[in-house]
Amino acid sequence: MKVGIIGIGHSKFGRRDDVTVQELAYEPFVEALNDSGIQRQDINATIIGGSPVYMTQRSISGPVTEYLGLNPQPVWLTEAACSSSAVALRTAYALIKAGMHEIVLVLGVQKMLENPTSEILKIMGRSGDVQWEAPYGTTFANYYAMYATSHMAKYGTTSEQLAAVAVKNHHYGALNPLAMFQKEITIQKALESRIIASPLHLFDCCANADGSAALIVANEEKAKQFSDTPIWVSGLGAATAPFSLLTRPELSTLSSAVEASRIAYTQAKVEPSNIDVAEVHDCFTIAEIMAYEDLGFTERGKGGKFAEEGETYVGGTIPVNVDGGLKAKGHPVGATGCSQVYGIVKQLRGEAGKSQVDGAEIGLTHNVGGHGQYCVVHLFTR
Repeated sequence: MKVGIIGIGHSKFGRRDDVTVQELAYEPFVEALNDSGIQRQDINATIIGGSPVYMTQRSISGPVTEYLGLNPQPVWLTEAACSSSAVALRTAYALIKAGMHEIVLVLGVQKMLENPTSEILKIMGRSGDVQWEAPYGTTFANYYAMYATSHMAKYGTTSEQLAAVAVKNHHYGALNPLAMFQKEITIQKALESRIIASPLHLFDCCANADGSAALIVANEEKAKQFSDTPIWVSGLGAATAPFSLLTRPELSTLSSAVEASRIAYTQAKVEPSNIDVAEVHDCFTIAEIMAYEDLGFTERGKGGKFAEEGETYVGGTIPVNVDGGLKAKGHPVGATGCSQVYGIVKQLRGEAGKSQVDGAEIGLTHNVGGHGQYCVVHLFTR
């Protein structure tokens, strides 16, 4: 039995002081309902991906479900830092395959900007080891600066190559009306922006955001009943890496991403070269470059050159983050995994507009939690 996505929805990402978390969740939910053609009563369960630590409302599953009119169906929250809603999709897949539910709503929702930046930095820093790392002032930018420094030292990756990732993603963000940032930038502007954590500049870093995205997932029978163009989940990989960087064997790769992608490719019976379009976790530009290598899109150490030569634009070897990625869309941590899937479903349906990859049939999402402690890779087919 196959599992397919029959409905999708996506809110505007950015500072959303205009809505509560319940109202933010409602926006993509209604869009996904209309997209799928189902009714509320057709949904058997809801799985929410989110990180409540950023939000005033604790245990968001209850108030969100009530607001969406989904009582008394079951609901629960999955939490795996920035990969929370990818884990929610994985959980929905497993429940449907087990025969427990036929149609499941997967909802990623996050209100981050109720907190000042200083508090967000502290919260994100505590996603690392609170015994040996966080007490020394680690932030996410610090962690990825260490990855960048390691990759530069080992492979000769340059700041210009990092900036090339930012330029590409802002180019596609400018085409995405749902993105937080919709202005193009240049290599020079990226390199002249202030240092956040050396060698990472301002434009090497994604922004915190509020946002939400929804997926309606169904078994094969229901998917074919309600949709002429279900997008099938064909491969699922998930893996972990040591929580503390002190115990990582090297810092120029994410071993969790290598393992998660290996599992997903094996299940789907495809190779990296078969992927037509990908969404990868570009919380920092070095993260996208490492993803090219970890996912097998290019050789180890060649990710910087791959970006510099434009191989990840539409028309290149493998278009990556052609909706703007985290870098231009913004990064509401609990919503990012579902947002990536939304982008791939649009591509495989041929509905991606100016960013459409012609003839896309196989898509990939790569969602990293924390600074690589978790990684979830999904493959999709038209």
